Amino acid sequence: MNTDRIYAEAIANEYSKKNTSKVVRLKKLDGKVKTPPLILAIVLGVASSLVLGVGMCVAMGVLGGGGTVLTVIGSVIGSIGIVGASINYPIYNKFLNGRKQKYANDVIALANSISEEE
Repeated sequence: MNTDRIYAEAIANEYSKKNTSKVVRLKKLDGKVKTPPLILAIVLGVASSLVLGVGMCVAMGVLGGGGTVLTVIGSVIGSIGIVGASINYPIYNKFLNGRKQKYANDVIALANSISEEE
């Protein structure tokens, strides 16, 4: 087994011009539909969790030294975090469904052309 030849072919494949198949284009189009809603959901989820955590710390007196006023403020901040986490999934679904409708014709046409070839 000539490992030098295999290595040389692997390097040459990296630099050669690629023919993108329809399946690869379909995967890229699917990623173009699903990736932005996923990123939004992750960012909103992390931000909501952090707001909830800060609210809990303020309410429990870890931040700010405690007191009745800070407990109320912390509860309000924590409630904002809970609301953000609660609306995260519906926002994700709405954004994803909107992108699916926007790209549906392209995805279906490409999928049908792949199906017809086989």
